[in-house]
Amino acid sequence: MNRIYWIVLTLFVLACKNETPQKEVVIEENTPAVIVYEEYQGEEPTEAEQTEFYEPVPPIVNPVGQNGVPSDAIILFDGKDFEAWEKVEGQGVVDWHLNEDGSMTVKDKAGDIKTKQKFGDVQLHIEWRSPAEIQREGQNRGNSGIFLSGLYEVQVLDNNDNDTYVNGQVGSIYKQHVPLAKASVPTGEWNTYDIIYHAPEFNGDGGKIKSGTITVIHNGVLVQDNVEIKGTTPYIGWPKNPSHGKGPLMLQDHGDNSRVSFRNIWLREL
Repeated sequence: MNRIYWIVLTLFVLACKNETPQKEVVIEENTPAVIVYEEYQGEEPTEAEQTEFYEPVPPIVNPVGQNGVPSDAIILFDGKDFEAWEKVEGQGVVDWHLNEDGSMTVKDKAGDIKTKQKFGDVQLHIEWRSPAEIQREGQNRGNSGIFLSGLYEVQVLDNNDNDTYVNGQVGSIYKQHVPLAKASVPTGEWNTYDIIYHAPEFNGDGGKIKSGTITVIHNGVLVQDNVEIKGTTPYIGWPKNPSHGKGPLMLQDHGDNSRVSFRNIWLREL
């Protein structure tokens, strides 16, 4: 007997028994597991008080407790001095311009600067401005960078009427993530970055076991939404993943007289 005969016979027998053949269930490989919250299993509460709890109590933070800065923030630059900073090369005294308006400006070819203190996960607030006088184009116009852990760059660039590669434009995670939007203010005015950074994690052998993430809000607009840090952000080559712990915040001297200014820099450790 052939295969078709057996199929017909099987269906006839099932019909006589008033039974419906069961549909074959195919379970695909790599199907994501259904999320189940263990604390919400079992008998459901019937009183509101059963789903209320009173510990742990969050700490109180005054959002403007330090002259407009959150009361638990570490102030890295308030316009008075470079006490919290040092040169990357040689760890000497910072040689950037300290301006009367409470900002600092990159001094051409004076070198990158970094914080003396090292940090892990942070909420960072920083304001920056490209010079009102436009010189050059592309990556050589108002270029600097903000490096988390001294390794992962959030791009600073004057992109107004100045196109470049999109994974290197303003608000990008350099050479890795294109921003969701271009939200710059007019050239010469102050931009704001609010950044949430979670550092990567490494095992005892130096292998990365958890990627870091970065969220960037540019002038109130979300431009990087909890994106994965794939590694370092080099100008040439693939991202690398050297094992590291806490690291400094670094600001870039692009070496082309970009004259980018910064002010009001603070962070909260997470």
